Amino acid sequence: MKLNLTVHPRFRIGILPMILLALMGIAFVIAMIRYTYGIGPITDLSNSYPWGFWISFDLFTGVAISSGGFLMAGTVYILRIKEFQPLLRPSVLTAFLGYIMVAVALLVDLGHPERIWYMMIHMNGTSVLLEIGICVMSYLTVLAIEFAPVVFEGIKWQKFAHLIHKFIMPFVILGVVLSTLHQSSLGSLLLIQPTKLHPLWWTPFLPIMFFTSAITIGLGMIILESSLSSRYFQRGLEVHLLEKLAKVIPIVLAVYAFLKFGELAWAGELGYLFTSGVMSVLFWAEILIGVVTPFILFSIKKVRQSANGLLTGAVILLLGMILNRFNVSWFAVKHPDPLFYLPSFMSNVHYFPTLPEVLVSVGIFSAGIMAFGLVAKYLPVFENEEHSHETVVTPTPAIGD
Repeated sequence: MKLNLTVHPRFRIGILPMILLALMGIAFVIAMIRYTYGIGPITDLSNSYPWGFWISFDLFTGVAISSGGFLMAGTVYILRIKEFQPLLRPSVLTAFLGYIMVAVALLVDLGHPERIWYMMIHMNGTSVLLEIGICVMSYLTVLAIEFAPVVFEGIKWQKFAHLIHKFIMPFVILGVVLSTLHQSSLGSLLLIQPTKLHPLWWTPFLPIMFFTSAITIGLGMIILESSLSSRYFQRGLEVHLLEKLAKVIPIVLAVYAFLKFGELAWAGELGYLFTSGVMSVLFWAEILIGVVTPFILFSIKKVRQSANGLLTGAVILLLGMILNRFNVSWFAVKHPDPLFYLPSFMSNVHYFPTLPEVLVSVGIFSAGIMAFGLVAKYLPVFENEEHSHETVVTPTPAIGD
């Protein structure tokens, strides 16, 4: 008698989901160690260096890459540019999952994660973090409401979906307001350290700089998500829509560069551009990668109308802007010795992220990718367009295959 060990296709798991599940499992184990033995055994953080990889990657980067949700919602519902409707649901889903990942990462970072809601009853009215926390929690609720019709349509509750659509405009407006507030407030959070943050990054215009860069990051993330999902789910790529978004990016980047260099000139700090050693290198790296290169690429029509060109430009843009978030929240921040008040280059205060720190963030990010794939597979996230346009399809396996 021959034993049949063939796995039914319905229960077959692809290579990518297996890798994601493994990374999620590792992150979960590390998080349990952190909750059991404290933060010391898994990180290189200290009282003198309380902010590190988690804050720069999970918070400052995570919030920024989630900005595409309010951009698309505002474009479709408030500006009533309905042609971008096919990009709305994936953008809202990306934002929703992005903010959930930020919240989960903060739960690992906090000493008492069960007290994350305590800020609502023990409010510090002078803290920018209070405003950020309230905005993030409120916006998460708004994103859940905006995405709810997709869930109801997926389970065939059409009446509830239509009901939410009917009253969704106030929530969209609230979401745009909340996003504007907390995207800029991340910059406001850094205003308290004019003597710690390097002059190439510290400016009273940090809130405006953060909001402006968040717009470019959001547009780049929409292009990246659309490009990757089209390849993975073997669906058409909305090149004609992404081309219009890419056309806006050089304009926003020009405004951002004008603000950045204009402020340095106004403050008389242009000399730091070439005399700050490693800081000068980091500054020019983020400018060349995150501003100059995508400005040139997205100014070329052939690049904007090419699937590979759009993806390449979006990746370069995001890398440069993520470097900016790391610079402003970590690399360019001085940490004087707490005992002798020595400058950072003379003190013994140093920090380098440990492998467990990185694996926690990688695991949370993997969970976000897995969640996006499962939701996109079982719910109507990608809407069909009413008119045919040029599309690009690259055959690749789908999640679960």
